[in-house]
Amino acid sequence: MFGINEYDNAGFHMTFKNGWTVSVQFGNGNYCENRNKNKSKCINAEIAAWDANQEWYSFETDQVKGWCEADEVADFIAMIKAKDK
Repeated sequence: MFGINEYDNAGFHMTFKNGWTVSVQFGNGNYCENRNKNKSKCINAEIAAWDANQEWYSFETDQVKGWCEADEVADFIAMIKAKDK
């Protein structure tokens, strides 16, 4: 489960040494349970990533994948961290 409070932007970006940045978003307007809600917790999140040249990781049909549960988010972060430059 992902949690937010009044000071959070309902997500985060992390840039790894390989130059890739991963984005995990779970707030109002994102592809998640909170898409049309203002809740403090969410059971899933939207994920995306891009490299140092702003080339986005491509999922099958889009550059963003929504409604991902925690294990999928963790696996995605690990995969992006392990990518070559």
